[in-house]
Amino acid sequence: MTQNLWLKTVRHHRAIGVVRAPELTLGVRMAEAIAQAGMTLIEIAWNSYQSATLVTQLREILPNCQIGVGTILTVDQLHFAIAAGAQFCFCPHVNLNIIQAAVAQDIPIIPGALSPTEIVTAWQAGASSVKIFPVEMMGGSQYIQSLQGPLGHIPVIPTGGVTLENAVALIQAGAVGVGLSSYLFPKEALQAEDWPAITRRTEQLLQQLQDLCCD
Repeated sequence: MTQNLWLKTVRHHRAIGVVRAPELTLGVRMAEAIAQAGMTLIEIAWNSYQSATLVTQLREILPNCQIGVGTILTVDQLHFAIAAGAQFCFCPHVNLNIIQAAVAQDIPIIPGALSPTEIVTAWQAGASSVKIFPVEMMGGSQYIQSLQGPLGHIPVIPTGGVTLENAVALIQAGAVGVGLSSYLFPKEALQAEDWPAITRRTEQLLQQLQDLCCD
C-alpha cells in the first residue's frame, strides 16, 4: 500500500481498531467482533500472544480488512511482521531505521511521536503519517489543534485514551484518523466474551465518524 493510498484509506474509514490479546483465539474473536461492525483497519499489537500467527490468520479470515501491526520496536520485528502478512505498521516511538526499512518495502509506517520535533523528524524520515501518543495526556483535541498551525501538512493519528466521546473532536481538530483499543474492548465485555456488545460499541463509533464526514 503506497503512502497516498494509506492516507486515502485512513481518511475514508477514520478509525483503526487495536487488538492486544494474551491468547490466539481471543485475538481472532476480538478482530472478528469489530470487523463485524465495519471496522476495516485492524492493528495487531506485536506483544500479543503469537502475533505473527494472528496476523496471518486474520489476513485469511477477514479478506476485506487491512491487517497491520503495532508496538513494533525493532527492524527485525518489522521484517517478521511483514513476512506474516502485515499491511501497515505502527510504532510507539521514532526509530529512523524502522522507518527506512518500512519505506524500502513500501509498507505504510506510522511512528509514535509527541513533541513537534519528534513529529517533524518522523515525517521527514518518510513516515506515512505520525501517531500522536499518548494524546489525552497532552490535552487531547486541543493539542492536535495547536499543532495544525505550524504542522498542519503532517497527517496525524492520535491514540491513547481515544473514546467515542472524544474521537469526533480529535478529527475535527485536524487528525486524519484515530486509533482505539480499550474503548472498543472493555474488560467486562472481554471477560464475558460478549462479542455483540463489542460490535455494538464499534458500530456506534463508526456511525458517529461517518456522520461527521457527511455533515
